[in-house]
Order: sequence, then C-alpha cells, then structure tokens
Amino acid sequence: MPQRAVDARHRCVLLATVKELESIRDFLLLNDRLGTSGMPSAEQFSAISRAGFDTVINLALPTSDYALPNEGELVTAQGMTYIHIPVKFEAPQPADLEKFSRVMQACASQKVFVHCAANKRVSAFIFLHRVLREGADRGQAERDMLRIWNPDPIWRKFIDAQLRER
Repeated sequence: MPQRAVDARHRCVLLATVKELESIRDFLLLNDRLGTSGMPSAEQFSAISRAGFDTVINLALPTSDYALPNEGELVTAQGMTYIHIPVKFEAPQPADLEKFSRVMQACASQKVFVHCAANKRVSAFIFLHRVLREGADRGQAERDMLRIWNPDPIWRKFIDAQLRER
C-alpha cells in the first residue's frame, strides 16, 4: 500500500479517536502529548488508549462524582500506566502539586492524559506545572485553564500562593 494511503488512513483513525475523546466531559487536548478531562467512563478509557496515551493520571478522590472503583484495572487493561494522586477539591495542598509535578516530569517523554471529576483540579495543576516547571507563557497557560473554568476563591488563593512562593 502506498505511504500516502497509509498516512491518510492513519489520519482518519486519529480524527475518529479525537471525536471519541471529545465526548469525555470537559476534554481538552493541550498539545500532541497532553490531554485533560473530567471523569471518563469505563468505556472511554479504550478511546484514550487508541489515541496513543501512555499514562493516565487521576487527581480525583475515590469518593468524587462518577469515580470508578476499578479505574486502575481499567486503565492498565488498556496497556497504559495508571497513577492516582487524590487531591481534595476543597483543600488543595502544595505537596499535592509537588507530587503531580514530579510525576509529570518523570513522564515528560510520554503521552499523558490527566483527569479529575470535572477537569477543575487538573486545569489548575496543569496551569501551575506549565508556568512553574516548564516555563510556559503565563498568559497562554491561564487562557487554557480558563477554557475549562475560572477558579473559585479557594483555588484562586492556592494558585496565587504557589505563584508567589516560587
């Protein structure tokens, strides 16, 4: 089969997979290596795998809305690595962000999918990680966060404190 036909078929598969990912609550593809969302359903983890993600990071609590008690098994059954960093929505901690940033740095060469219940914790942590650890443009990183939500007072205070301290 000619290379152009293979490339065209590959693009069609990628487009179909992106359409599947867009059905996940508050899905956001930030670049070719980083996707975020709210809580995927059990079935949506296969689409995440087909999209080529290597690692799934879950910031939701086991008691969060729509949490899947067997999420780790679902993710690993799809051939992906599963990492759970539970972050209390009402009380985010600097240690949570530090752990998240260390994991993100360890996964720097991988395609990573990060989720929580509604992509709020994730969008804030991704914003901070990009600005503080990756040197991303703060304005662009904040615009990306605001595509998902405008942080409430608890999270705004947490974000501002992290930006001041570093």
